[in-house]
Parts: sequence; structure tokens; C-alpha cells
Amino acid sequence: MTYRVIQWATGTVGIHAAPAIAAHPDLELTGLWVHSDAKVGHDAGELCGGPPLGVLATQDAAALLASGADCICYTANSDLRPDGVIDDIVGMLAAGLNVVNTSYVPLLYPKAAGEGVYDRLQAACLEGGTSFYTSGIDPGFGNAGITMHALALCKEVRKVRMLEIVNYATWDNPFTMFEIMGFGKQEPSQSLLLSPGSIGLAWGPVLHLVAEAIGLSLDSVEETHEILRADEDITIASGTVAKGTISGMRFEIIGMVDGEERIVVEHVTRLRDDDAPDWPQGRGYRIHVEGEPHLKIELELSSDLGDHNHAGCLATAMYVVNAIPHVVRADPGVLTMLDLPVYSATVG
Repeated sequence: MTYRVIQWATGTVGIHAAPAIAAHPDLELTGLWVHSDAKVGHDAGELCGGPPLGVLATQDAAALLASGADCICYTANSDLRPDGVIDDIVGMLAAGLNVVNTSYVPLLYPKAAGEGVYDRLQAACLEGGTSFYTSGIDPGFGNAGITMHALALCKEVRKVRMLEIVNYATWDNPFTMFEIMGFGKQEPSQSLLLSPGSIGLAWGPVLHLVAEAIGLSLDSVEETHEILRADEDITIASGTVAKGTISGMRFEIIGMVDGEERIVVEHVTRLRDDDAPDWPQGRGYRIHVEGEPHLKIELELSSDLGDHNHAGCLATAMYVVNAIPHVVRADPGVLTMLDLPVYSATVG
């Protein structure tokens, strides 16, 4: 059976998702919503940097919702509009369209995404007879996905640490880099990401999802961070980071039980590989499990068509695109990684 899919936005993830949907043997790209007026009327393939796909971009959301599609792949920007994202998705689910999402990452585990969020999504799913699923690479497969499968090897689990170690210099996204993350700012207080509660909101659901997988109840979630300042002007894809401003960051989100650290997400973000040599080194994603047995797993992404940042955005798109047939076939309701079968790429 072929499922009809609408791609919602063509940002850094959406430009990978739309052509992937069109190429998937079990999916058909039937619609494309875009935020920019300048993109309206253009072919989806053109907007994604490839050959024509025969689907024209539109801003007519009502027409797309009424088009009879089976699923929406939602990748619209959420940095400054989390409530708007949830409103969008609730409306889509209630209208009878299943939704997979990479946009608002706390929805990886909606029960930890804020008061009333899970209840709204679940009610919309039941109203529309639809299912909802969020994932990506981080939060997503790069931390929770690898970890939950790996923990099946353990008799005892004392502590889990999930790391992302990535050089962001080639990521061309000035708004996210400078305004959200705070590169080039004088103080951490000018970074939306490092504002109190922000990293806990974004990655706390990873901790709760892994905790649920192993039957652990967290007492609290704590945050720590430290920054690096540039010793000279640094030119990156997104612009210039001036000497003396933030050029790197390391933060942790820590799940506590009985006063002990039990589940931790750690991010190490540099603009130059040689910076902060005392911080964890490497490229990609790393899982450490203290238990019986101990585990260490590493995942590094690359691509024939770009660097690790290109590969990461592609992987983010593919982890939900490949889930679409399973999400559509699932019973109505909010889904997490714990609810779907193991799934893979489908090569036609």
C-alpha cells in the first residue's frame, strides 16, 4: 500500500524529507506547505535542490488538510513558536491526518513536554483516528534510540551517559547559531538555549523516555553548562564569531534518583576541533553505560554529498520518513520509540 504524504516546510530538515518521501517505495509526496511567500508555486524538487518532483509549494493549509493525505511530515521551525507548533499538530491530528515530527523536540516524549501537552495531543489523535510520532537524530536515535536497544544487553544499569560531540562551524543557519544557541554573544544569559530551563525542556524528555524503558522514575532533572570564548575572530558558515565572544559550549541534562546521577545527556559543541581540549573529544554520538556489562557505543555520520552537519540533517529526516508506514498503521494515539516496531530503510 502507498501512503499519501504532505511535507510541511523546507528548512534544514525539510529539504531532505521531501525528496526522500518522493523516493520511498511505500510513500507518495502529494503536497508541500511553505512558510516563505517566495517559495509558493515552485516545484518541491527545485526548492530542495534536486530534479522536479511534480508537487508545487503552497501556503493553503486548509486545502492540504482537506486533500485526503494519510500523513504530514512536520519539520517547520519551532524555535520561537513552540505553542504554535503544538496548535498546528493538534489541528492536523484532529482533522484526520497522522503526523510525524522533527520540529519541536520535547515531543519525543510528550508526557515530559509541559503541562497538558500530552493530553491535547492524545485527545486530537482520538478525535481524528490518527497517530503522532516525534524523533530525529538528537533528540532521537543518536541518544534515546541507541541507548534503549543497547540496554537490552545489560543485567544491571547504574548510569547512562549519552553524548553529542559536534563541530557546528559548517552549519549555515545564522538565526539558530547566533540567536538561539548564542554563538557570538558576550554572555550565556544572551543565549536562549542556555537560559534556565531551556536545555531541560529540550532534552529532559530523552531522560524520561530512557527511564521509562528501564522502569526508572526520576526524582528531578538538573542542568549545568560551561562556555568557551574565542581567542580570535572565527569565520564560520553562519557568519563571524568575534574574539572574546561565545565560541563553544558544553552542557549536561541530568536525571537524578536518590541524589545520584542516573541518566545524563551531554552536548559538546565546538567551532574548531582543537578548541577546549579538556572537553570530550570525538565526532558524533557516544553512549556510555555503567552496569553489568559496561557498554560503549559510538556513531559517526558522514555523507558523499556533504559533511557531518549535512548528514545529521538527512538522518533526522529519514528517521521519521521511514517510520511513516508504521505510524499510519498504528492504533490511534501518541507514540514514542517504545510503541513502534523496529523499522529500517525501505529500498524499492
